Amino acid sequence: MVVDDLVEAELEASAAQKAAPAKKPAAPRKPVQRKAPVRKPAATAAGEAPARAPRTPRTPRTPAKPRTTPILPPSVVRDLDPSKIALSISGLSKKFGSTTAVAGVDIDVPQGSFYGIVGPNGAGKTTTLSMVTGLLRPDGGVVTVLEQDVWRDPAAAKRLIGVLPDRLRLFDRLTGRQLLHYSGSLRGLDSATVRQRSEDLATAFGLEDALGRLVSDYSAGMTKKIALACSMIHSPRILVLDEPFESVDPVSAANVVEILEKYVTGGGTVVLSSHSMDMIQRVCDRVAIIVEGRVLAKGTVDEVREDGTLEQRFVELAGGRKSPEGMEWLLSSSD
Repeated sequence: MVVDDLVEAELEASAAQKAAPAKKPAAPRKPVQRKAPVRKPAATAAGEAPARAPRTPRTPRTPAKPRTTPILPPSVVRDLDPSKIALSISGLSKKFGSTTAVAGVDIDVPQGSFYGIVGPNGAGKTTTLSMVTGLLRPDGGVVTVLEQDVWRDPAAAKRLIGVLPDRLRLFDRLTGRQLLHYSGSLRGLDSATVRQRSEDLATAFGLEDALGRLVSDYSAGMTKKIALACSMIHSPRILVLDEPFESVDPVSAANVVEILEKYVTGGGTVVLSSHSMDMIQRVCDRVAIIVEGRVLAKGTVDEVREDGTLEQRFVELAGGRKSPEGMEWLLSSSD
C-alpha cells in the first residue's frame, strides 16, 4: 500500500509539471561600460612633480593713464607802471538804512589795465561802481580818477569817464543814430565828429542796419551795445562798465572784447564787473573779489586764483556751494 501511494504521488506530480506553462528564458544583461581610468602623467625624473599642461596666455591689461594736474588757462600779463593809477578807491562805504552795502573798499587800478570786479549777487559791486562814477554819493571814502576827485570836482572827473551803468535807462524813443548824436553833443563834440564816430562805432558793434530804428525796438543785446557805444563816443580815458556782456550773444561778446582790448592797448583803462569767471580770467590782468561789501582778494589774476581757477577761488571766498536740502517735495508727483 505504501508503494502504491508513492507511485500514485509521482504520477500526479509529473502530470502537474506537464500542465504548467513553460517559463521564458531571462533576457541577457547589458555589459557595463566602464570609464577608462585617468592616468596621471608620470614624473619626469625621480622626486620631480609631473609636468603640467601649458596655460593660455592672458591678454595684457591696458596700462592706466597717469593722473595729470589740470592745466590752468594762461592769464593776461601787461607791463604796467604801478605808480601810475587811473582809478583810486580808498575807504569807500555806503549804507541803506541798517544794511551795509559797501564796507570800506580799497582798490587801485593802474593805467592801461583791464580790471575785473567779481562777487555774488548783492555783494556791493553795482553800488561801488555807481559811487565811482558819480551816480551815487558815498557815506565815506575818496574816489579819484587820474587825480581828479569825483565828488569835489565831478565835472572834471566825469569828462574822463565813460559809463555803462546797471539797469539801463536810455531815451529809447530816439533812433540809434539820434541817441549817439545826443550822447556826443552832451560831451561837447561837434556834429561832424559825432557823425564820423557814430558810423565807426556802429560798424564796430554791428549796428549799421539798426541806426535808423527806434532804440525801443532793439533786442536786449542790441540795447547793451548801443549803450556801450554811447559811453565810448567821447573817447574817455577810463571805461567803467557794469555787466557789459549780459544779454550779449557769444559772437557779439567776442567783438566787444576785441574793441576793449584795442582800447586798452591804446592806453585806455577798463574797469568792469561780471559774473562770467571765464571771461574775466581770459581778458583781465587784475581782479578783485568783493563779498558782503568787502574786498577779500585783489591783485593779478594769478595772485588771486592761486593754484586753482578763478571760479574755484571765488566759490571758496563766497562761502562755498550749498546743497539743496529740504527739497524732497520737488521730486514727488503733483498728481
